[in-house]
Amino acid sequence: MKCSIIIRAYNEATHLPRLLEGLRQQTVTDVEVILVDSGSTDATTSIAESFGARVVRIQPDEFTFGRSLNRGVREATRELVVIASAHVYPVYPDWLEMLLRPFADPQVALTYGKQRGLEFAKYSEQQILHQWFPDVSKPRQETAFCNNANAAIRKSLWERHPYDETLTGLEDLEWAKWAKEQGHAIAYVAEAETIHVHNETPRGVRNRYRREAMAFKQIHPEAHFSLYDFVRLTAMNIFSDVYHAALERVLWNNLTSIFWFRTMQFHGTRLGYRESSLLTPQLRETFYYARERRKKEGTRRDVEPIRYDRD
Repeated sequence: MKCSIIIRAYNEATHLPRLLEGLRQQTVTDVEVILVDSGSTDATTSIAESFGARVVRIQPDEFTFGRSLNRGVREATRELVVIASAHVYPVYPDWLEMLLRPFADPQVALTYGKQRGLEFAKYSEQQILHQWFPDVSKPRQETAFCNNANAAIRKSLWERHPYDETLTGLEDLEWAKWAKEQGHAIAYVAEAETIHVHNETPRGVRNRYRREAMAFKQIHPEAHFSLYDFVRLTAMNIFSDVYHAALERVLWNNLTSIFWFRTMQFHGTRLGYRESSLLTPQLRETFYYARERRKKEGTRRDVEPIRYDRD
């Protein structure tokens, strides 16, 4: 089993070494690593090169998420292409093995794996990760939902349909939507787990969800997000987060962040929409609706996790 791995990066010297060290410890060893750098001013590129990665550069004023991915995939020499954010890292040494295994089915076009946050991650962010990335795999997923922070595709299909370079985000969703329309399958692999490091300010959260809503609207022109949606979904998700944080006895440490995170999430979403209509029901549920989950939800695997240097 072999693959290319594409890492998009901008000033990721803090987080990139852990991802690259995690790659060194994988059971899949025939890996071509390509870092697409969009103008880093720190040690990102030298760190990548020290681990043997090939660096592809894109000018900051040229950057879109789709364009940087297209540049990286174009350079890949393998049929199976793994895509990872520079601020994720694998939990287990069989991450790549698990992520690539569903491609034994020739109908599978895309796989994506579980993401979890660090202990200091915002409580609401943790809830979203549990909502989007459950503990149970789905070999054939009903929706086009996926996430390119931890995913893999077939290059031969990408050659037929490159990533949309005009989108402000969700280029992964647009590609997955196309793949499903062509009759291909999407596999969610819970065992292919990564830690995703996010530590955004309120403004950063607002801008991320605004950008993604703008892209969602471009992919689904019929979509809308009204003032009523903003009020209802903000209140519902704050209530859900407060309830679960209280059950877990971590409410007081997270109460303030719960209120500002959920407000900025849906404020940004509302800013990203311009016209009224209905969202695709299944995708609306995936992106916006809180779900019940038990305290300390999770499954233990009979695989020893990677031991990273915590210093």
